[in-house]
Amino acid sequence: MLRVGRIPYINTYPVYGAVDRGIVSLDATMVDGIPSALNAEMANGTLDVSVISAVEYALHAERYLLLPDLAITCDGPVRSVMLFSKRPVSELDGSTVLVSRSSLTSVELLRLLFLERWGVTPILVPADAESADIAHFAGEPHDARLVIGDAALLLSSGTSSVSRAYPYHVDLGLEWKEWTGLPFVFAVWVAQRSIPVAESLRVHAGLIASRDWGVANLPILAAQAAQATGVPRDICELYFSGLDYRLSLPHLRGLTEFYRRLDASGRVIARPLVFLSAA
Repeated sequence: MLRVGRIPYINTYPVYGAVDRGIVSLDATMVDGIPSALNAEMANGTLDVSVISAVEYALHAERYLLLPDLAITCDGPVRSVMLFSKRPVSELDGSTVLVSRSSLTSVELLRLLFLERWGVTPILVPADAESADIAHFAGEPHDARLVIGDAALLLSSGTSSVSRAYPYHVDLGLEWKEWTGLPFVFAVWVAQRSIPVAESLRVHAGLIASRDWGVANLPILAAQAAQATGVPRDICELYFSGLDYRLSLPHLRGLTEFYRRLDASGRVIARPLVFLSAA
């Protein structure tokens, strides 16, 4: 049985909701992990199929096949990849910015924005930034903090009172859209190239069917997300409606532009996009 990775954030509810409810059968062992953990497990071969950071695909493209039409993207505000700052971004040169250890793509996007859009060079320091860590934010010296996932939504929605410590909230999805005019792809689903194609196709078909059910039932998933996080249901539904779980041509343009900019900055070598195919 294949081992399939998933992120335990609510942003994957629309992809896995039908699987969790038994509406769609996946016939796989599900393995939960934060994005950085799933990246590592796919890179070392202990997972067969998983959602991974877009940057992880570029780093190890020779290992993976992209699953068509399946991703976590936005075309404007994402609401769960946020820079929370005590000062305006223009005043962060030389300042300490804590960046989530859970993320890879978001950190690289933030690095690009600092360098090429905002023209400031802060000191980026890895830190823990999951929901359970929010209560300890005040105890760590910093001027700004990159937070992703449910923790970011708790802060950006004002559900957590800790958000009051940060007068400035910067949505990285919106910043990318205003900068490039393109959607942004935060995560993609991939299969190991070593897995038999028929097995990868079976999992892909199940995920697409579950995604289609999820997108058609966002109010149900928003209620589940509200119960899991404490974020009001209407905000959860607004959050889901701002995410796109397809990987269409506009998304691919955004992804390749991100890779091009990373390549030009010397951070990541741009790699061809190679998809799982029935052929």
